[in-house]
Amino acid sequence: MEKHIVVYCTAPSREVAVAIAESLVPGRLAACVNILAGIFSLYTWKGEFCRNEECLMIIKTRGELFERLRERIVALHPYEVPEIIALPIAAGHPPYLGWIDESTGV
Repeated sequence: MEKHIVVYCTAPSREVAVAIAESLVPGRLAACVNILAGIFSLYTWKGEFCRNEECLMIIKTRGELFERLRERIVALHPYEVPEIIALPIAAGHPPYLGWIDESTGV
């Protein structure tokens, strides 16, 4: 996995997203969590077509923390199968990437 990653995770409400973020950031599993409210998701779940308002968390962290971060989200998340996907940060502003390292314990 890349040294730095961005993790996407949807939540059913701002309150749930904030609760998850308030565990990840002080726990040093994430440097920052952006919460985008008001996204509209369309998907199929257990054979039913669903339409729901959700919030999207954009989580910046280090790749080596992904499993611990994933486990924490699963423990706190109300969905049976939460979206937790990681994308590599191929390049970035070196001071910002250094801040991610510092904020997550390196």
